[in-house]
Amino acid sequence: MQSFSYASPKTTKEAVELLRQKGAQAALLAGGTDLLSLMKDSVVSPSVLINLKSIDSLSGVRVSGGNLEIGSTTTLAELISDTKIQELFPALIQAAEGVSSPQIRNMGTVGGDLCQRPRCWYFRKGHGLLPRHDGDSMIKAGDNRFHAIFGNAGDAQFVNPSSLAPALIALGAEINITGPRGVRTVPLSDFYHIPSNGEDEYVLAYDEGAEKEYALADDEILVDVRVPIGRDRNATYEIRQRQVLDWPLVAAAVSLNFASSGEISTASVVLGHVAPVPWISKVAAQYLEGKMISSQVAQQAGDAAIGEAVPLSMNEYKVQLARVATKRAIIRAAGMEI
Repeated sequence: MQSFSYASPKTTKEAVELLRQKGAQAALLAGGTDLLSLMKDSVVSPSVLINLKSIDSLSGVRVSGGNLEIGSTTTLAELISDTKIQELFPALIQAAEGVSSPQIRNMGTVGGDLCQRPRCWYFRKGHGLLPRHDGDSMIKAGDNRFHAIFGNAGDAQFVNPSSLAPALIALGAEINITGPRGVRTVPLSDFYHIPSNGEDEYVLAYDEGAEKEYALADDEILVDVRVPIGRDRNATYEIRQRQVLDWPLVAAAVSLNFASSGEISTASVVLGHVAPVPWISKVAAQYLEGKMISSQVAQQAGDAAIGEAVPLSMNEYKVQLARVATKRAIIRAAGMEI
């Protein structure tokens, strides 16, 4: 790890000013569970770390204007223990509980999870988000067991690693981002994008111009997440190779609103760990709308969710896992026995 300096501002205004002064050589530090490992592996090499945990306004959970607001430095443990989230958003609790390490729950933050870098071993070995060798994709030609089955037509075949993003997107969450140009509000579904061939507005200058897979400029800070209150039923279901600390092979998050007649009026289905972005399945959601919930309907929605899957040479098993995860998330959200 290269040497670096450390700053601990007390307000977001001070943090933004530090980012403006230090430029793209600065990196934001919250829990550090991902950033420090990237630095140890020399994947990224910022010259200054700006600690966000001393900024009180960035932490905590509160209700405001029909939204539940979650500060970006709120830890996963704090999120899990919040009674309002437990009552309203079981999908979010279930997603956070999937992070089985008590150490990471107590250190890792909501903002850090949303901005977590891919776990792709090509990326972690320093080959970048779009690894190529002699003009060919290293992922397509190599070991791609845990890579994307959706959105992988281009050079990006990594999967988005966020535990919380699928649930939050299914719940219609927005995020507030602040920087020198002021505050902007972005639907979380628009925060992520699939990079291609180095053409990206958002780059990491301290990482030799490497692309980001999310829309956060080097001088911006993710302030909080706002989740609208009013969704009827929601759930997350993850499938893992092992239940100890590990990332899911596939996850599915759903949010269902019901009409007075008992039919599903609106639905949202988002898959995780299957694409370079949290994968919104509009087809599965459209199938559910107007239906009375049943095990058969959940099964058919799962079939719809994987209709556009294009597995790589070694990850076809993920297609069936995505089908099952979608079905079980719907059944869980409806309060039925899995």
